[in-house]
Amino acid sequence: MSSAQTPSRPVHRDPGQWATVPDCKKVLVVIHTLVYGKRIKDLLVLFRADLRVSVVFTVAPHAFNDGTERVLAELGGTVLPWERAVATDFDLILAAGSQGMEQLRGPLVRLPHGAGNIKMSRRGDAPEGSIGGIGRGYLTWDGKVVPRAFAVAHREDLDTLARSCPEALPITEVVGDASYDRLAAGLPHRAAYRRALGLGEDERFVLVCSTWGLGSAFHRLDSLLPRLLTELPENCRAALLVHPNVWSGHGGWQVRSWLADGAGGRLPLLAPESDWRPLLIAADYILGDHGSVTLYGTMTGAPILISQYPFRTVNQSSPGAQLARTAPSLSPTRPLAEQLAYAAEQYRPEEYAAIAARISSEPGAFNPNMRRLLYRILELGEPAHRPETEPLEPPKRLDSKEA
Repeated sequence: MSSAQTPSRPVHRDPGQWATVPDCKKVLVVIHTLVYGKRIKDLLVLFRADLRVSVVFTVAPHAFNDGTERVLAELGGTVLPWERAVATDFDLILAAGSQGMEQLRGPLVRLPHGAGNIKMSRRGDAPEGSIGGIGRGYLTWDGKVVPRAFAVAHREDLDTLARSCPEALPITEVVGDASYDRLAAGLPHRAAYRRALGLGEDERFVLVCSTWGLGSAFHRLDSLLPRLLTELPENCRAALLVHPNVWSGHGGWQVRSWLADGAGGRLPLLAPESDWRPLLIAADYILGDHGSVTLYGTMTGAPILISQYPFRTVNQSSPGAQLARTAPSLSPTRPLAEQLAYAAEQYRPEEYAAIAARISSEPGAFNPNMRRLLYRILELGEPAHRPETEPLEPPKRLDSKEA
């Protein structure tokens, strides 16, 4: 087949058809959104080089499906149509979301799709006052707990479950957080990531990140963009990181038109499939909101400015809310450079380290803990080596186009 004929989309076929290695445990990876797909992608290394395990993928119905095809095309995995996936028996099912999980056939392992249980449920998704992703509405169906196991990042999550869905406690295991571990492993490589981005030694990098939905920093970007273009010192460069759900909900053209084109092409807009973790490590300052990326920023040592925070719609006991009570809040009236300098002056490493410690209570142990859980459900002995934390790929060079 010539390069012009190479498929650009994931291959949809029967996973048992023409199988060369048919006698395998069958694993289904369920991807709802681009964000969920990135979360699950960190787990795939745990099955590497194990001929006893065969992995296929499916895209579950979700309002933010856009972008999932790109993840699967990059992986080159076999993709089952959803209708076929729900009619097939599997030995293990992995998902970071809850929609449609009651339709699947096989032991399901659920993971959180973000950090810190920051957001409260949107109206209609779960009973009022529920925490997003961890309440009864996300773990049960028709009064019964659906997952075989719920893998959480921190021991604090057990206390949250005891209040929100105590019937799920027996199936819940504290395994840690993959992004926490990969960020921690990447911190010593900060200089290499900065070189890959094209940053000079004397340049300062400002990462502006926004989650999605009402109350996100996205709602203030129209006023913040001009300030990033006119008020930053000459030795500062900035880039915009927007949650993939914004791209999915509004479309790529619209987001680029609002942001990159609106800034005259002078501020790099990071593509939704970009790995944000090397950029977070490379940042000298972080302007964020109540999204997980801002919370992970507490691991890096970069001063944080909170540009937007909807206190009434977040979990007040979460580490994200603790961060919003600790980090300075962006003022609309004071010069931006002055506020960044103030954030650096007021930065207290011990305060941010205490917040970061609430992301994972199993630092460095996600892969061993998660592999033990998955292979126990598969009823297989684990491969005879310690699962290592994958290094982060160097980021693309910053320029006026999507990085």
